[in-house]
Amino acid sequence: MIEVKNLVKKYGNHVAVNNLSFTVEDGQVYGFLGPNGAGKSTTMNMIIGYLSATEGEILVDGHDVFEEPEKAKKCIGYLPENPPLYVDMTVYEYLTFVAELKKVPKKDRMSQIEKVMKMTHIEDVQGRLIKYLSKGYRQRVGLAQAILGFPKIIILDEPTVGLDPKQIIEIRKLITELSKNHTIILSSHIMQEISAVCDHILIINKGQLVAEGSPEELAEMATGSQEVSLRIKGEKSKVEKVINALKHIHRKEYKETVEEGTVEVLLFADQEHDIREQVFYSFAKENLPILHMHAIVKSLEEVFLEVTTDSKGEKKLLAHKETQETAEEKATSVELEKSIEKESEE
Repeated sequence: MIEVKNLVKKYGNHVAVNNLSFTVEDGQVYGFLGPNGAGKSTTMNMIIGYLSATEGEILVDGHDVFEEPEKAKKCIGYLPENPPLYVDMTVYEYLTFVAELKKVPKKDRMSQIEKVMKMTHIEDVQGRLIKYLSKGYRQRVGLAQAILGFPKIIILDEPTVGLDPKQIIEIRKLITELSKNHTIILSSHIMQEISAVCDHILIINKGQLVAEGSPEELAEMATGSQEVSLRIKGEKSKVEKVINALKHIHRKEYKETVEEGTVEVLLFADQEHDIREQVFYSFAKENLPILHMHAIVKSLEEVFLEVTTDSKGEKKLLAHKETQETAEEKATSVELEKSIEKESEE
């Protein structure tokens, strides 16, 4: 559905996106992650045609974004982090205006507007001026305009910002429902949100793709081995003897005991071998009860930190210098304004 090939975006000497390539398959929800300043918003703005690329190619449903912008844009609905709302319009007036911009057929406009209002739960404020709405309601109006026209691809940049917990759950359910008929790209700093709704995750750092895969695949990639936590009842010498005889164990860490007469140990095994059955039968044979056995799976937060680690291995998010971020934001703003003016003239 979307092919990004060797994409580069430079702002003077600053490289925001550096030779980025990935493919988005039809009918899936993709999570787009990266530290602040990693190039996420810049990449999304190029996919939707708001920004030009220094180098590279983007195909949306077979249409080159830079060569066939109108055909490519028809395939995409976009919700930026700050929704592009006209605050002196009512909600209904604004959605009518968006429907006209998207060239939704006149006979379908009213029904589509009513449908997206119902989907985003904004029917009760359709007659109110947008400037009097709360941040949460404004976010939902922005989401409604992205869905309007029901494009093949929906790109959402921080869609739950400003929403209360109940509204967040509703938006997640809506994203799941939309995924049945649409391809969705979701950018968010809320890892739980990405894990809950995404089939595939792309992580970029310093403008480059550093990891991709399903949440489970990323966890395996980051772990590099199988980790099993054990609490065994018995003498430490006997427990050690059993562990030393186990196959495929390449490291073990004994922990401080939390229960008298037990041994706490963390086993690291080869990823391709599930050691749990072997562990169970080996300790049972020696009459050493296993009180607790737990296979440890890394969270998406841990995976994210690991793949965005600097060269020294320090666990911290990598951010570009503030001056570079400011330069990128200014350049993005200028290009967005030019694009909006051009579309208004057309």
